[in-house]
Amino acid sequence: MSTPAQGPYDRVAVVIPAHNERPDLSACLRAVVTAALCVHVPVAVVVVLDSTDDGSAELAGQFGPDVHFVRIDAKNVGAARAVGFAYARSIFAEHEECWYATTDADSRVDPDWLMHQMQCDTDMVLGVVRVTDWHYQAPDVVERYVREYYAGSADPDGPHDHVHGANMGFSAAAYWQVGGFRALASGEDVDLASRFEDAGYRIHRDAELSVNTSARTQARAPHGFAHYLSQLRAAGDCV
Repeated sequence: MSTPAQGPYDRVAVVIPAHNERPDLSACLRAVVTAALCVHVPVAVVVVLDSTDDGSAELAGQFGPDVHFVRIDAKNVGAARAVGFAYARSIFAEHEECWYATTDADSRVDPDWLMHQMQCDTDMVLGVVRVTDWHYQAPDVVERYVREYYAGSADPDGPHDHVHGANMGFSAAAYWQVGGFRALASGEDVDLASRFEDAGYRIHRDAELSVNTSARTQARAPHGFAHYLSQLRAAGDCV
């Protein structure tokens, strides 16, 4: 079924869903804009404010004309990502020689984040996450997380089995071919990766492609990263 997308890509779109995350969103956008400056093609950044009432919309216009803000009221991260890429498609007039990437508002990408993805010669890139600020979590949760996150990986820089909406990229042509993100409250990233795999697209799992994310205790998605950390904390309480 698959027809692998052809590179090199001459457009990039980055989508960031956000729900009442203004302080984190500012840092996220600074990092994404820096990454955009490191690639020599036009980059559009689409922030999707989903059911947000914390003043995040006031950030519009502060990060340049290529950063767009869209508002929805879905309370659904899958729907937010889908709306973001539909908006990006309209910006580029359905131009599909485009690379798509997505991250989360509480994450900060590295300067080479987009460059790294575009050099992988594949249809989808799945990266990993790292946490540098653990002050929200107890030491035993940190230890359990590190042990489980890297379990079974003999080579820390080799392939991994994680899928994070905070750190993934894919060709626009392949994305639209499989139907894009679905309106799932959580697991929308795993669902998309599964459909890429089922369609025969090339998926590169890259442990060197890492983004810094938060270890917050209040989850935005029902079964997202914060929920995973809460499960680790509960497991410790049961010991």
